[in-house]
Amino acid sequence: MPTPAEPLPSSAELRRDPLPLRGRTALVTGASRRAGIGHAVARRLAAYGASVYLHHHVPHDAAMPWGADRPEAVADSVREALGDPGARVAAGPGDLADPAEPARLIDTVHQEFGRLDILVANHALSGSDGTLDDIDAAMLDAHWAVDTRSVLLLVQAYARTRAALPHDTPGGRVVLMTSGQDLGGGMPGEIAYALQKGALASVTRSLSTALADRGITVNAVNPGPVDTGYATGGFHAAVAARFPAGRWGVPDDPARLIAWLATDEAGWITGEVINSEGGFRR
Repeated sequence: MPTPAEPLPSSAELRRDPLPLRGRTALVTGASRRAGIGHAVARRLAAYGASVYLHHHVPHDAAMPWGADRPEAVADSVREALGDPGARVAAGPGDLADPAEPARLIDTVHQEFGRLDILVANHALSGSDGTLDDIDAAMLDAHWAVDTRSVLLLVQAYARTRAALPHDTPGGRVVLMTSGQDLGGGMPGEIAYALQKGALASVTRSLSTALADRGITVNAVNPGPVDTGYATGGFHAAVAARFPAGRWGVPDDPARLIAWLATDEAGWITGEVINSEGGFRR
């Protein structure tokens, strides 16, 4: 039999650490509502032992039908989930449509925690979109600025903070969010959003290759339809019927996957776009 390149893990190594992110820090963008995916991701990371910085942009949510949440209430909810008594939660605002904001946000996290290991780019622009007949240059530019440009600038600023660390420094993780725009019938009613989320899916492998020598993995997650409070009535029921389980995804469904991708167990997974859709039928 061929000899394994490395020895098999010991029994002790196979036992799962209940706090696999102890001592690490995470930035979760768009963590502004307790009903949202960002909040669920932050709670999972905190439960795994990480310190977490929550980014929010309240004016965006205030302009949406679902309305804004209180940032302090979101932060308190994440604090309740902290698994490591030495970990902390901090939060702050930022308009990521401003090209200077991504670097400022990364610097703020460094000032708060002294390091940054995990970047989850969860934010996105809602509204300001339409069909191919409806869209205009302003809509396209708005989604480009928030959904794509700011994400790439966040990754750039994050990677620069890791450049001086030894290659084998554990914990370098980037998780992007896409929307399954390349599956089934696409998103013909949200052309600008689908275009920019598709760009993130497309660039995932390129980013993973660019950052491999810094010990950083880069993956994207498509959470599928998740019930974050925006769907009601007949539309809500019709979408639920397209899941084999008969229910929408809930924020903690993709959060469990994203938190696992942040651990050392997922260290050999990079450059992937992973669908977490519960078998959703398009």
